[in-house]
Amino acid sequence: MPANRTRQARYAKRRQRRMAAVEHDLLPAQWAALTAAWGGCAYCGASDRPLQRDCVLPISRGGRYTLDNIAPACGSCNASKCNDEVTGWLRRKRLDERAFLERHVRIQAELAVRFADHGPAGPAAVLSENDPN
Repeated sequence: MPANRTRQARYAKRRQRRMAAVEHDLLPAQWAALTAAWGGCAYCGASDRPLQRDCVLPISRGGRYTLDNIAPACGSCNASKCNDEVTGWLRRKRLDERAFLERHVRIQAELAVRFADHGPAGPAAVLSENDPN
């Protein structure tokens, strides 16, 4: 047991460092809009459980808590996905990858328009900031 606690402590400390190293700009109103738009877990559709913020691109792989990178997930899906890349995880779980991606893109586009006054959102905004042309 002590080794397991040590491993958990190392994981928690590593996650804390990752979280502190990136800027998160998801507003409470944006989270509320995301949960309302999805109507439950973005992956399995469960609506009878509390939802957690899940990074589509995990923080360990360069993601952060932003409007275009968060999907509401039930605890089971969030824990199962962990730090996995979303499409590979959806395939392994035999969930409908295409339906998720299409809905994710549609919801992100709708919310990007709704929250346009809260700064850049989406990959296009990141590309335009980094593109000298």
